[in-house]
Amino acid sequence: MTKILLVEDDELFRLGLRMRLQQETSLEIVAEAEDGEQAVELANRYPLDLVLLDIGLPGIGGIEACRQIKQKHPNLPILVLTSRSEKPLISRLIAAGAQGYCLKGIPAESLILAVRSVAGGASWWDQTATTEIRAAFEGNSTVVLPAKTEGTLENPLTKREQEILALVAAGKSNQEIAEILYIAPGTVRVHVHAILQKLEVRDRTQAAVLAIQKGLVAPELLIN
Repeated sequence: MTKILLVEDDELFRLGLRMRLQQETSLEIVAEAEDGEQAVELANRYPLDLVLLDIGLPGIGGIEACRQIKQKHPNLPILVLTSRSEKPLISRLIAAGAQGYCLKGIPAESLILAVRSVAGGASWWDQTATTEIRAAFEGNSTVVLPAKTEGTLENPLTKREQEILALVAAGKSNQEIAEILYIAPGTVRVHVHAILQKLEVRDRTQAAVLAIQKGLVAPELLIN
């Protein structure tokens, strides 16, 4: 069961979101917050698997709440859900430690997949964010990113995603990857989806080619 802290100041939107998420038997809303300070407090109080966080919050705001939560709970995934899509916001979210970013209005099925992806250790970025991350990766971004994130943006993939991408490049199926890494096939699918979205490619073949061309995985990982 994925235990979620839902942080949203719009009561009606929060109610609808809670009702939809709790239709999924594997998801549980264990606490709700209406502002940044309350979000930080509740993150300290409950054992959580994910924080679903609005950015436009009263008080300290969503980005500062994200930063404070990650300072105390560095391994707690945070998925941002917001109506804002300004590109400079993306670098601030990365610097604050968010693992994902969705725009409000996203189809419910996509939001559920995003929640499961981020809770499972993958990342999930809206198309606007994906384009910006890739531009930064390719050195074409006009957004000035904090120095501590520059190394990360040279390779936008997590270590687990690099491992999976290396196995994809080696021609392994999801089932084979699951057996090699001792994880569930469904978890592999979630990671592969995140890799495709983050690299802005359509399929596994394109991801494998990009991995080799851009050096996104360590050479030793590509050895069969």
